[in-house]
Amino acid sequence: MPISDSDPRVFFAAERTLLAWLRTGLTVVALGFMIARFGLFLHLISIQIPERQSQTHEALSVILGIAFVVARAFATFVAAFQHRKFVLTLPLRDLPPSHSGAFVVTYGVAVGFAGIVLAIYLAISVM
Repeated sequence: MPISDSDPRVFFAAERTLLAWLRTGLTVVALGFMIARFGLFLHLISIQIPERQSQTHEALSVILGIAFVVARAFATFVAAFQHRKFVLTLPLRDLPPSHSGAFVVTYGVAVGFAGIVLAIYLAISVM
């Protein structure tokens, strides 16, 4: 029996890496949303305590939150496309028979697009 260079574990390691990127991305997007909404909390505090002005902190909170969301959305796009690019370099015998590369890219783009939509929502809600 000839020795094969095939190792399907490489594909599954790439899948786990992509899932880790997506999971981390969703967490960072949630963190960005919380930071942006913290500005609303600061605004409510400044209404209750008139002598305390926190306009700068409110704006900084929203800008920082939107930056987190946008940065993570673009990182999700890159992770999905890098994964797809890597999987295309693997021999067909290393891929599971039911593997669909389109799903991975579609899911990554959908998560990234949702992050962009969330960033737009946060920017509009401040105005």
